Amino acid sequence: MPAASTTLRMLAVSVIASLTVTGCQTFEDAGVAMGRSELVNDLAARLDRALELTYSADYQLPGGQSAAIVQAQDPARSAYTYPGGRLTVTPEAITRCTTTGARPQCTLVAPPAPGSKPTVTLFGEANRQGLATPPVVVGLLTAAALDPQAVIKQSDTTVAGHHAACVEVQGSSSGDFTACVTTEGVLGSFTGPVDGKPMDLALSRYSETVDTGAFDPPAGAGVVDRRPGGS
Repeated sequence: MPAASTTLRMLAVSVIASLTVTGCQTFEDAGVAMGRSELVNDLAARLDRALELTYSADYQLPGGQSAAIVQAQDPARSAYTYPGGRLTVTPEAITRCTTTGARPQCTLVAPPAPGSKPTVTLFGEANRQGLATPPVVVGLLTAAALDPQAVIKQSDTTVAGHHAACVEVQGSSSGDFTACVTTEGVLGSFTGPVDGKPMDLALSRYSETVDTGAFDPPAGAGVVDRRPGGS
């Protein structure tokens, strides 16, 4: 989404500024700071570009469970499916659904204001259910880059047939984690804690096509409209 895209760009710039403006700094320290800022900037830029793409991504979670991220443009829409629920964001509404009962239940609330910055709290339930969303991964990378005790290593791999750049973070105050981002800018994999909860997900399928019904409530769902003027 354009708003999310702007946020990620600002995030990367702020990290670079924070790391390079340190007052008294040795050449060795400057090299470490620049290396960290470049890693954050590169991965943030990839995730940023992905926000402007149309794609479907399926993820494998522990225990045979799965999750998915779907995005489309003109207008910008996104859907995050995770065990027990789904979050959909469109220009018309933010829709949160629970799918654990015999009949899915969905609640519609007002959509984000045009041009507003997305908040990580929007993805709280998805994170709690094992789907680490891109904004959360960027936040973890940022915290690690600003943490002088963190050790960040870079590597490359292939996920679901797609090349991905990875960073392994150790010693961060947020915990140790590994994140991979594909060349297209899609989150390829993530292993580590989010808000103290262990997560492990890996891309299992990527497509540049989207099901036309991906942003609709599940079939047969009960829907409560809490938007101003809703019923």
